Amino acid sequence: MVTAHPLPEGFTEIEVFAIGTALLVEALLGFCLNGLTIISFRKIKELRTPSNLLVLSVALADCGICINAFIAAFSSFLRYWPYGSDGCQIHGFHGFLTALASISSSAAVAWDRYHYYCTRSRLQWSTAASMMVFAWLFAAFWAVMPLLGWGEYDYEPLRTCCTLDYSKGDRNYVTFLFALATFNFMIPGFIMMTAYQSIHQKFRKTGHFKFNTGLPLKTLVICWGPYCLLCSYAAVENVMFIPPKYRMIPALIAKTVPTVDAFVYALGNENYRGGIWQFLTGQKIEKAEVDNKSK
Repeated sequence: MVTAHPLPEGFTEIEVFAIGTALLVEALLGFCLNGLTIISFRKIKELRTPSNLLVLSVALADCGICINAFIAAFSSFLRYWPYGSDGCQIHGFHGFLTALASISSSAAVAWDRYHYYCTRSRLQWSTAASMMVFAWLFAAFWAVMPLLGWGEYDYEPLRTCCTLDYSKGDRNYVTFLFALATFNFMIPGFIMMTAYQSIHQKFRKTGHFKFNTGLPLKTLVICWGPYCLLCSYAAVENVMFIPPKYRMIPALIAKTVPTVDAFVYALGNENYRGGIWQFLTGQKIEKAEVDNKSK
């Protein structure tokens, strides 16, 4: 006989089910779209370029976010975290690793696009591979810090998934958050802002707008901004007065990143979309060379 676990404190039956369903839908949709991006890169020769390697890095990180959301959705339907304290630490580490790698890889794509459009220099395989490795190692460094005592992973308000513990707001948390936000949100955001502003100015001079230069940065701010604001507010004030169900909203918004990124970096990219179409239908794309520059 299956034991029915009590509802997490502060949540109703319908709220727990709604959160679990939202996580499941986000995970399924994001995983399918980014999985398609990854498989197409592997199968279609024309997509295998240094620039698209950075798009692949974004897709790999976003698939990791989706796997993290799958686990959270399953636990939400169970009404409790079934994997113990060690599982919580692994889940928190995995979530932060993939999230930070996604942000860093998105900044790398912006850097590459800037050089392509503004300096007309093409990315080399060695440089692309180095940038991809750096993005993941950099993300791993920050994700492992809470396991070593700088910051801490603990349960989300629903207590069916784990992330950075912002409930204490002590000096350990504040110093880690400040460094984390600076190097993993503000600096990547600045790189994306300056890169796409320069590209936009270039497009204005030529009169040919290849893609929406404001969309990548808007994606970063809209998807990750609420979560960053919640964590930042926790550094100066106790956020526990906010009902748990409302504190779950920023996390749910952040989990939309994989789906949005798929449309911004792959499906929203005319040439990459052509490669995906060729993989799905077998119809040869017209251009002999496919990269991630034109939309």
